[in-house]
Amino acid sequence: MTENAWAYGASAGYPVGTNLAGWRVEATDGHIGKVDKHSEDVGDAYLVVDTGVWIFGKEVLLPASTVTRVEVEERTVHVGLTKEQIKNAPEFHSDKHLTDRQYREEIVLYYREGGPFGGGPSPV
Repeated sequence: MTENAWAYGASAGYPVGTNLAGWRVEATDGHIGKVDKHSEDVGDAYLVVDTGVWIFGKEVLLPASTVTRVEVEERTVHVGLTKEQIKNAPEFHSDKHLTDRQYREEIVLYYREGGPFGGGPSPV
């Protein structure tokens, strides 16, 4: 678990300054969508992932600490979460949640507790 959920871990290999928009996103158990937008701001780094038809167009907010590996040549971001954890994450709407501190705290708590499955190691 990282100390700051909103920071990329050193071992993730995120190349600072890289625009991840449009990159493929892989959960621990398969493809979940593409990066719609991201931030690399210090202490406020995140991915907004468009899950497309997989969860009927739902977008999810993933703290940067959930990123386990970035593969630049494949344009792929791997996250240490299952599809089910992402599917059951609190609903996200970019127009109101990107700046909502309470929502962000809810997201961190959700992933720290292992999502709906509770306990166990989590990346946040």
